[in-house]
Amino acid sequence: MMGKVPSFSPSSTVSSALPGYVALCLTLQVHRLVSAQFTVTGPDDPVIASLGGEAILSCHLSPRMSAENMEVRWFRSKYFEVVHLYRDGQDQYGEHMLEYQGRTELLKDDITNGRVSLRIHNIRPSDNGQYTCYFESSVSYEEAFMELQVAGLGSDPVISVEGHQDGGIRVVCRSSRWYPEPEAQWRDLQGKILPSASKEITPEADSLFQTEIAIVLTEESNQKVSCCVTNLRLNQKRESAISIAEILRSEMESEKETLLSEREREKETLQAAMKRQKGEYEAVKGKCVFTNFDYALNWKRNTQSCVCKEMLV
Repeated sequence: MMGKVPSFSPSSTVSSALPGYVALCLTLQVHRLVSAQFTVTGPDDPVIASLGGEAILSCHLSPRMSAENMEVRWFRSKYFEVVHLYRDGQDQYGEHMLEYQGRTELLKDDITNGRVSLRIHNIRPSDNGQYTCYFESSVSYEEAFMELQVAGLGSDPVISVEGHQDGGIRVVCRSSRWYPEPEAQWRDLQGKILPSASKEITPEADSLFQTEIAIVLTEESNQKVSCCVTNLRLNQKRESAISIAEILRSEMESEKETLLSEREREKETLQAAMKRQKGEYEAVKGKCVFTNFDYALNWKRNTQSCVCKEMLV
């Protein structure tokens, strides 16, 4: 005879566990509401700013709410690397890093809707990089990250002819004051990239860059070439062009100037020697009597023909 199977009442189990379950749900719900009271949103794409200009970094709260009584902090990689701090209803300028003092401004026109912007003046290469926009209320805090990309358009390229190389003429293009490192290329009339003989990028003061690119041109080269230096971040370029005829004319003029300079130096050397000899002749002329006029003109080589006056007396 089989024994009686004990009955199981789900209702009794649920009723006994309900108070604890409800308490757990309420705790989780309160925690969720506190920790996710708001979120901070910044720009999706990097903000690009030109050297010497200004940058505006914006962020806002979701859902929309006032941030007048919150702390709004902008910092770099570390919390205490303060770019700008707003707290207790006012800007805390004394908390800013030295390199940002006097260069930042918090735009608060729409702060009652949870939207603020940071304006940075006189942009420098060191401003390039990541920034954090941080909001903190009495019960929660959130942050958003964004990137500032600094860019500087350099000088117009300067092209110069610098002698001969590999059976052609070496032409060099230089341009300075770029940020970040630019891209330099030689191109022909159709825009086709030409092979360069050398290429170099050199750091300058203030973390800027100079570029130098050379090409060897022959008489068979295209009639005109251009040096193009581009800031890829700005998608802007500086360009200078020169024709083969100009290069050859410049080369001929340079050789002519060199020849004339050499002749001028030879002439000056000869004149100086003649002047020196004349001075030496004049110095002894008053003391000597020359027996032969030709010897007098060449007294230095014919000292036997020069008889001192003291010997004649």
